[in-house]
Amino acid sequence: MVPPFPNKLPHSPVLQKAQEIFTLSRNISHYFVDDLAPLRADGTEDPDIYFSGDIVQQSESLAPEIMKAENHPFAEAKHRHAASVARLTNMLYRNCERLERSNTNGKEFVRLLRDELKKFRRLQRTWTLTL
Repeated sequence: MVPPFPNKLPHSPVLQKAQEIFTLSRNISHYFVDDLAPLRADGTEDPDIYFSGDIVQQSESLAPEIMKAENHPFAEAKHRHAASVARLTNMLYRNCERLERSNTNGKEFVRLLRDELKKFRRLQRTWTLTL
């Protein structure tokens, strides 16, 4: 039987979840920019705006690290990239916690991202064992 999409490579569930996390974090960041971009009454900017950019940057780095781990021929390099994925996931989770403490209206969206990160961590544990 011929696969339905012959030109596309099969993606692992971890890679698919990483792509979903990137899309969700990018949408959350766009939502937060409107709330956090205006200057405060004293003329300073809200420091929490940087956390919204950090979640996008960190989630964007997940998929390339996963692909490097899956495609590298040596086990040591695979585990190094898997450790990098674990670090990125932990930083993402911490930045989500920081965004939940910020003064915005979109805190429930950050909870959704944290739930997706929990699911990703479960997938990540089994994925790391299969490398």
